[in-house]
Amino acid sequence: MSEKYLEPAKSIVAKIGIPKCAEITGKHVSRVYRWMAPREKGGTGGIIPFEDAATLIAHFEKNGIEFSHKEFFPVSEAAQ
Repeated sequence: MSEKYLEPAKSIVAKIGIPKCAEITGKHVSRVYRWMAPREKGGTGGIIPFEDAATLIAHFEKNGIEFSHKEFFPVSEAAQ
């Protein structure tokens, strides 16, 4: 996946791919791309909206896809 995409959305989306994320959440693929885009370019700055994150978490759990709930949240520089 491109370096221009932002975390943590980039890593989450990479687990199953953009088309599958769109299918699971019922969103258009362009919306999934926006999760990974900077805010100044109309994106969410790497943040997956709560409702969509919850849907993806349920899918991951149901299908045995390895992940941590922490992966859905950005890590602040203060926490590192």
